[in-house]
Amino acid sequence: MAEISAKLVQELRQKTGAGMMDCKKALKETDGDIEQAVDWLRKKNLVSAGKKSDRIAAEGLVDTYIQPGYQVGVLIEVNCQTDFVARNDAFKALVKNLAKQAATADSVESLLAQPYSEDQSLTVEDFIKQVIVTLGENIQVRRFVNFSLAEGKSGIVDSYIHTGGRVGVLVEVDSETDAVVGNEEFQSLARNSAMQVAACPNVEYVSVGEIPAEVAAKETEIEMGRDDLANKPQNIKEKIVQGRIEKRLKELALLDQPFIRDQSISVEDLVKQVKSKVGQDIKIKRFVRYVLGEGIEKQESNFAEEVAAQMGAK
Repeated sequence: MAEISAKLVQELRQKTGAGMMDCKKALKETDGDIEQAVDWLRKKNLVSAGKKSDRIAAEGLVDTYIQPGYQVGVLIEVNCQTDFVARNDAFKALVKNLAKQAATADSVESLLAQPYSEDQSLTVEDFIKQVIVTLGENIQVRRFVNFSLAEGKSGIVDSYIHTGGRVGVLVEVDSETDAVVGNEEFQSLARNSAMQVAACPNVEYVSVGEIPAEVAAKETEIEMGRDDLANKPQNIKEKIVQGRIEKRLKELALLDQPFIRDQSISVEDLVKQVKSKVGQDIKIKRFVRYVLGEGIEKQESNFAEEVAAQMGAK
């Protein structure tokens, strides 16, 4: 077999726009013949998909899947390039199916390798490539998280999607027994908790007690160094900083937020009210919040270095 050089892979990629590893595989399959490699890629429908593989995909949808019985839930973000495609029924259906399928996956990589639920002859990755060709845009499964109640535990997993799939929340609320799982008040608490998280972008933890010590230490360091405290006596400075830190940590905690449906009470007060009504101890266990496209930035890369790096990949 002819040696497949980085230069040859670069040439094929520039010629077809196909992905790096697809170009490498095509050249291996055709013993380094670039024209045959082009045909090989075309037969695999990788040319059209590949041309779009480097385009930034920051639009798309955040969606959820809640298994019947509320024991398992998924929050997923699938990206495309434009809002136009995000509103396409085929894209929406893909996201729905991926959310459901992600309930049994432990990573994006494992999800992509699974047979696609709607077409067992294709992997999820290969089916997505077909959709890319059909819709004409890069599509990426960016991330997902699945919650499953621990064995022997009672409670429900629920979700909330806001602003047409741009913000999504997955939440788990635990109870003492299964007797309250179907209770309307208990179910409303789970849904309201998810809505609360969606409405509070600063919230990162359920309670102040869950905030890691290093987070509080970092906030203290920042406050102690602020210019407005530079000339204060040390004891006064420490008291001011303590007050600021307590306020800051409460801003990070879900239970300390004013309830969005009744600002006169906190989320913690709401939990206590529901506890009283259902006659059991209940607890907001955990949550995850996704904002569509957050943190996605266009990265400039050196093409030659990228080729060389990918050539070393197996």
